[in-house]
Amino acid sequence: MYLPPQFDLPQHAVTIMREHPFASLVSTDEDGFPFVSHLPFKVIGEGDRATALLGHCARVNAHARYLVDRPQALVTFIGPQAYMSPAVYPDLQRVPTWSYLAVHARVNARILEGEEAKDALLKQLIHDHEPEYAAQWRALSEQYTQGMLNGIVAFELTIVDLQTKVKINQHRPE
Repeated sequence: MYLPPQFDLPQHAVTIMREHPFASLVSTDEDGFPFVSHLPFKVIGEGDRATALLGHCARVNAHARYLVDRPQALVTFIGPQAYMSPAVYPDLQRVPTWSYLAVHARVNARILEGEEAKDALLKQLIHDHEPEYAAQWRALSEQYTQGMLNGIVAFELTIVDLQTKVKINQHRPE
């Protein structure tokens, strides 16, 4: 990511990832072309330090195979964003721009084997996004939940590097 020093604010990475957990997982296909899946992620870590991301995709999604074959990947999170008109400045010597928050996480993937691991991941995502649904999930028939668990591949993405860009025109004094 292009990251001028005035926008490099790594202390905001975990907050951005937790508040905007729907991200883009980027790997490469067999030809080396980027392959992207848009998925929710659970951030693992203490305080403002993220160590891993948990996620899952459909078993039929090619990403399930790509993460095994080529475990290095990139996860990009986009926070709030907005067009900035030059009209907001007191002088006319300005151009339009875009303000935004973004985090890029370089990761190494590991597939989480077994239905217990998948169920634990789903329970964490339910807890984060709709805790009231937990009772309904537990009440579903075992045959149904087994089918759902068999239909996904769960993974842990160990974070190797994080880049955080907070571009909100803080380099403009006005």
